[in-house]
Amino acid sequence: MKIKTLLFSLLTASLVSGVAHAQAPIVIKFSHVVASDTPKGKAAERFKELAEKATKGRVKVELYPNSTLYKDKEELEALQLGAVQMLAPSLAKFGPLGVKEFEVFDLPYIFPNKDVLYAVTEGQIGKDLFKKLEPKGITGLAFWDNGFKVMSANKPIHLPSDLKGQKLRIQSSKVLDAQMRALSANPQVLAFSEVYQALQTGVVDGTENPPSNLYTQKMHEVQKHVTVTNHGYLGYAVIVNKKFWDGLPADVRTELDGAMKAASKYANAIAQQENDNALEAVRKSGKTTVYVPTDKEKAEWRKALLPVQKDMEGRIGKDLIANVNKEAVRLGAK
Repeated sequence: MKIKTLLFSLLTASLVSGVAHAQAPIVIKFSHVVASDTPKGKAAERFKELAEKATKGRVKVELYPNSTLYKDKEELEALQLGAVQMLAPSLAKFGPLGVKEFEVFDLPYIFPNKDVLYAVTEGQIGKDLFKKLEPKGITGLAFWDNGFKVMSANKPIHLPSDLKGQKLRIQSSKVLDAQMRALSANPQVLAFSEVYQALQTGVVDGTENPPSNLYTQKMHEVQKHVTVTNHGYLGYAVIVNKKFWDGLPADVRTELDGAMKAASKYANAIAQQENDNALEAVRKSGKTTVYVPTDKEKAEWRKALLPVQKDMEGRIGKDLIANVNKEAVRLGAK
């Protein structure tokens, strides 16, 4: 009798364990390097909310903002190894991975406005760029906007010549390196999480960022001057481990796709307002002078930086650069 009771208990425990295991949610570890109150951080929160609701708890999204899980030098390798399932790296990160075409987004003045940007990211050019990630074991899901970049330093910046000899932090990008050299500055590659301390200690003199990144990382506290050059663009690609994504049940993948589309629409809607608010907060802090170049000065910045587009044709692709510029012409922006 005791043996029968024991066998029944073991069988019941096994069945309960099996049901619990079957119902265990699919975990998506979503790592990124910026603060939760940035456009990307808020969009990641929105995706988590929408994904878990759409899948009725079958999927659990774990968010790791502000480099708490991986720094930006490590995260792509972690994704390829399957240690993390989802990232939203800046578009500059794909050049060092071997997909140099993504560096088109780093080119100075390639996007005259957001209409041209969205025509590229939401059109055939964007789809073709994502296809180039697949051989790397990566599936591209969406492009998330952040905004146009400002220059910061501890000296006034009115003209390109004001940056001569300055040590400026950049992401690891040949285009951004060429951009800074075109300004006679000295580019310094640093992980995003290291920038504040590098500015504070004088390892670098300045940097470029959309205002929301500058403000949420408190860089304005260690930079006396910001100039609204809007010379370049910073955006992100939401990507997943391809093997993980392809292995999801088809209905779950469809639900996550829907959640991502809605989160992306939200991300792109808030980006400009977040940057406007951040720039105003920098002004009000009283710690940093915010300067807007005159039209004549803007022309000098364009004159100094536009040649980088021609110089990078051999690296990025002449046709790709031409096709992006054609979109601008089509939309009446150039």
